[in-house]
Amino acid sequence: MEVLLFGGTTEGRELALWLARRDCRVTVCVATDYGATLLPEGEGIAVHTGRLDEAGMEELMKSRPFCCVADATHPYAVQVTAQIRACCEKLDLPYRRIVRAEEGAGDFLRCASLTDAAKLCRELPGNILLTTGSKELAPFAQPGLRERCYPRVLPSVSSLEACQAAGFPPKQIIAMQGPFSAELNRAVIRQLDISVLVTKESGAAGGFEEKCAAARDTGCRLIVVERPTRERGETLAEFQRNWEAQRP
Repeated sequence: MEVLLFGGTTEGRELALWLARRDCRVTVCVATDYGATLLPEGEGIAVHTGRLDEAGMEELMKSRPFCCVADATHPYAVQVTAQIRACCEKLDLPYRRIVRAEEGAGDFLRCASLTDAAKLCRELPGNILLTTGSKELAPFAQPGLRERCYPRVLPSVSSLEACQAAGFPPKQIIAMQGPFSAELNRAVIRQLDISVLVTKESGAAGGFEEKCAAARDTGCRLIVVERPTRERGETLAEFQRNWEAQRP
């Protein structure tokens, strides 16, 4: 059996290795060379590196006799998920969406968008730790707010260039690869005198609980940017159980 897996997430990496260990050939799609370096090495795992438009996705799906397409892209990659689903529908190829469990209520402030989060940050005092990635820094890069923000991003050239293009000086950029423990988050908060931590609703795979714990332990305000959509799909554990149940 062959599976086309769109990854770039913790779930994608874990699923690729899990499928390969069950004698399934997996082609894993990641957008960047950096993403490719994080993938597990193993027999039966092939990697496709580079961003794909809808036509490129369709061509790739036609290239092999894939039994299904597993979409384990980030929950905020709405456009990419829509393109993958559209290609599967066009080619009548089974589509499996891997989702992260949603967060319940907690002691944090919710915002519908990064723009709303940036507006809220203006109303709160102190330094701000941004853990929302390098692609959407613009709302926080405005004069008067940028000087208080410390973006934590992946240690890749593209991430650093995005920070610098947004006007963040090197002394404010934290380039690190997760996962981050609550202890490490606490240390960063204390070292930089952080008063506000901004995160996406990233689930367990994105270290959400560790951020919550660190904010709670240090008295830091936590702002959570909600997911753009409430998706239907399978968690990684559900996918694995269903896969085993459906195997001949």
